[in-house]
Parts: sequence; C-alpha cells; structure tokens
Amino acid sequence: MVELTTVNGIIIKRSPVGEYDWVVTILTSERGKISAFAKGSRRPGNPLSGEVEPFSFGEFKLYEGRTSYNIQEANIRNYFEYFRQDFNASLYGMYFMELADYYTRENNDEREVLKLLYQSLRALESDKLDNRLVKCVYEIKALVVNGEFPGIPTDRDYVQSTAYTLEYIRNTNVEKLFSFAVTDEVLHELEHICDIYRKRFIDRKLNSLEMINMIT
Repeated sequence: MVELTTVNGIIIKRSPVGEYDWVVTILTSERGKISAFAKGSRRPGNPLSGEVEPFSFGEFKLYEGRTSYNIQEANIRNYFEYFRQDFNASLYGMYFMELADYYTRENNDEREVLKLLYQSLRALESDKLDNRLVKCVYEIKALVVNGEFPGIPTDRDYVQSTAYTLEYIRNTNVEKLFSFAVTDEVLHELEHICDIYRKRFIDRKLNSLEMINMIT
C-alpha cells in the first residue's frame, strides 16, 4: 500500500510534461518548496485538472516516487478566483509567486514566506488597498523574512513618513501588515526604495515584473 504524505500550501508554478501531465511547484508549510507531478491532469475530466492551477491553496496528498513527489488528491480551500476577473491584480499575484519561487528552497522552513504570500494575495483582492502599495509591502517584508533587509537607503533624503513606514513593515506581524495607507509621495519613495533593493538582491529577470511595468 502506498504511504501518502499530506502537505498544506499554494501552487506557485506549473509546467506541462508530456501529453497529459503537469508538474507543479508547491510552497508548503511542512516541506518548504517542492515539485510534484499531477499525472493525467491535462486530460478532460481528470479529478486533478482543476486542482493544480497556480494560486490554488489547500491540502495536497502526495506519494513519493523514485525521483519525485506525485499528487494523489487535493482539497483546495481557496482558488483565488478573483484573479480570473481582474487581469491587473493577477499580474501582481503572478509576480508575488515568482518572487516567492526565487527566494525559497526545497526542504527549508518556508512557513513565513508562505504566510506572507497568502496574506499579500488576499490584500490584492481588497478594493481599499493600492496594488502598488501591496507590492512594496510584499517586497520589503520578503527581504525581512529572508534576513536581507538593509534598512533605508542613503542615496537621498526621504520624508520621515517613509522611514516610519519601513520600520512598520519590518516590525509588524504578517497578519496585521496590510492595514494602512500612505500618501502619493511616500508611495513613490517606497517604489524607488524597492527598485534599489531589487537591483541589489535579485540577479535575474522577472518576467511577471516586466508585464506589470508594461501596464503601469
């Protein structure tokens, strides 16, 4: 009898394999980032066909093959269907997942990154928050979680509210992170700071970010 392993997480990436399969990347609370095959999931009517899409968050039951995990079944608790209706928000969501994929590693403890990703995707669904601010908060907090936050840059003088906002993001729990708004001036400074951080810490092109830049 095959022994199943249960993990909880979100699908952050998938790619086609062969004629009928998907291979997905799942960011999990139990085993960090893992790759798993969803065999036959590209066939119409397959039980996994609607369960292994990007943004799907829930419980996945896996069995271990000789070289990889395989998904036996999935219980999806949140499909983030909002992103099917809002193209712009979906681009930000795709960027968040691409950045999570960049930062995380297999078999690491990635619970804080998973929590940050989930709460950030939820924030994109809110009509009370500017997507650009959500993006800045996500990028800055991701650096904090990964132990790379360098503090406020010294390239120029920033308004006091910007420095306060950075400290708030650094010190606040993820669950309470998306509970504020900023002025246009502070948002522009945060975007400038994030550009500096990105050039310092990200060493490859992020396709989803380029798409965001095309629409903003």
